[in-house]
Amino acid sequence: MLTRREFHSRLIGSAVTFGLIETLWARDLFADPVKPTIQRWMSELVELTKDLRGQKLTDVQFQTKMEDLYKRVDLAALCSLIKFDDVEKKTALPESGAANVGFDLSKVEGLPAELGFGKQIFGCKKGRSIVPHGHANMCTGFIILKGQWHGRHYDRVETNKDHYVIRPTIDRTFGPGELSTISDHKDNVHWFEATSDTAFIFNVHVIGYDKAIKETSGRLYLDPNGEKLAGGLVKAPKMSSAECHRKYG
Repeated sequence: MLTRREFHSRLIGSAVTFGLIETLWARDLFADPVKPTIQRWMSELVELTKDLRGQKLTDVQFQTKMEDLYKRVDLAALCSLIKFDDVEKKTALPESGAANVGFDLSKVEGLPAELGFGKQIFGCKKGRSIVPHGHANMCTGFIILKGQWHGRHYDRVETNKDHYVIRPTIDRTFGPGELSTISDHKDNVHWFEATSDTAFIFNVHVIGYDKAIKETSGRLYLDPNGEKLAGGLVKAPKMSSAECHRKYG
């Protein structure tokens, strides 16, 4: 009798020989040893969200812990859990902006019915963007699932009637497994442009975590290529969604 390890070793060897790895993965034959790891990871994310909503963590502390958690994710296991292969095959990427795809975690063993956070996948064609925008009363974490992105982040320093004052904080390439986070007090304006043929991002967001913040949690569209101010700041005119997508989508 073969041990479980010997069986999987021989199965993988045979699959490599006959080019069947992709087929076996799609049929979930490799999923059992992986799932407990990603279940624990998701459970940690649920607990972090509870701590944020319960004000046991500030939003910036939540960012730090979320980033640490994201650095420990098994990317292949996450892709399997959210059935990313199916999402990629079935999602028509738009000519402007990003596709926004939901997924179901209700059958993940050990997770509560109410997770406390929203989740989605964004996908873009090359040259298309998750357009520049900010948020209020929201913490968000991203993991790159596939492809390459040019990611930019900014701090929103001031809010005025027709513009924001922002400070550039991050400007670099992001690839698979890399991550970023936002909160109301750190890096909370962002803009991701796909630089590979296709590119996908996994997103988790926590809305309305601070009752003291009265601004809407919807997107705050802006033009980050505004007037340059002293100290590296930028006067970023406010934009509508349509205006922002026409220019940057």
